[in-house]
Amino acid sequence: MAIAGAITGKGRVQRAADLAAVSAARSMRDDLPRLLAPPTLPNGLPNPIHLEKAAYLMRARAAALQAARANGVAAGRVRISFPDLASFAPLRAKAAVIADLDVGGGRGTVEASAVAEASALAAAIGGMPAMASGGGYSGRLIYRQGEGMRPDVAAAFDRMATAAVDAGIELLLSSGFRSDAEQAALFAAHPDPRWVAPPGQSLHRCATELDLGPASAYGWLAANASHFGFVQRYSWEAWHYGLGIGPAPCSAAGNAVRVGATAIGKGAAGGGDGALAGSGGLPSFVPPRFRAPLFRSAAHWNVSAALLAAQVMAESNFNPNAISPAGAQGIAQFIPSTAAAYGLDDPFDPVAAIDAQAHLMSDLLRQLGSAQLALAAYNAGPGAVESCDCVPSIPETTAYVSRILALLGGAGVLVAPSFEVRLVG
Repeated sequence: MAIAGAITGKGRVQRAADLAAVSAARSMRDDLPRLLAPPTLPNGLPNPIHLEKAAYLMRARAAALQAARANGVAAGRVRISFPDLASFAPLRAKAAVIADLDVGGGRGTVEASAVAEASALAAAIGGMPAMASGGGYSGRLIYRQGEGMRPDVAAAFDRMATAAVDAGIELLLSSGFRSDAEQAALFAAHPDPRWVAPPGQSLHRCATELDLGPASAYGWLAANASHFGFVQRYSWEAWHYGLGIGPAPCSAAGNAVRVGATAIGKGAAGGGDGALAGSGGLPSFVPPRFRAPLFRSAAHWNVSAALLAAQVMAESNFNPNAISPAGAQGIAQFIPSTAAAYGLDDPFDPVAAIDAQAHLMSDLLRQLGSAQLALAAYNAGPGAVESCDCVPSIPETTAYVSRILALLGGAGVLVAPSFEVRLVG
């Protein structure tokens, strides 16, 4: 009976630790968008949504202690820690619970611990569909601000969006590729063919069309979109532009356009423009001194500037002098062997390091076929990713990919992933 009582007591203590850790991780999951929100508004005033890291962790700790108390454990008997505390966005919580048990008339002390994490769901990591279906286009989809399009359209949009940023305009995408089923639902909600094309008749099914904003950008688009190969399809729709060069919409040649293809307009130069992920703009969290190097390297190596920026944020928080416990160095956290392989003589030179980072990510994107797998390989090595064709179940790696996806989602570059909370130890 004494042994049974001890086992039952140990189980209660372990359950308290489990629930405390899970509660902390849930708090971090729910507060993550606030942590990643910019600290200031565009007008320079403090952002009321933003949550500082100290407050983020304090709220997680409070949630853990509340769960422990609800399970009969005093706050003084619980230790809460964060295994990935050094990260700019911790996602793991550890709860250790110490309790005294009555065992056969005597007293004994037991300790239980648990680690929980919030991480992007596998379905979210898998991302949006890589190939179009259900419309007039069946080729590869490239995403900008969560909207799919043909690869050459994405390349042209990147150039145009970058030029718009230089002019002080941030282009916003509200629609790209739409399947016939999506068009049918839209037409049912707005059954007026003057404004919404009937199913099967919209050029959006060809993945060549973009609905752009904001309204303040319409004048700039009217004056400049043609320089990048875009045409305003309808005079009464100031927001609707389609790619007017390259393969025709909804054609066999259009279906065959490859990732990395570049559409050349009157005022556009050739070369890569970030056709593999992200958008032509940069998130607001990028320090001004690093914006030009990110744009240059992204265009040179055909990788998204937004993706590179979110990765640098996760790697070093834009600290050119960062050194990890494992010996990774600089703003992009290169280990010496990888730095040497990519011709990076000084990992602490941020401009050179960003260019080497873009080169490496370009190689990984071509090798692995998705931004999520490339990010995982940057962190854990290509071998770990290729062995399962997935983001491997390595806590550091899953947290790393989750942070970058969350940053891109917050910047409107990708659909923000859903997060699950699970016990991991």
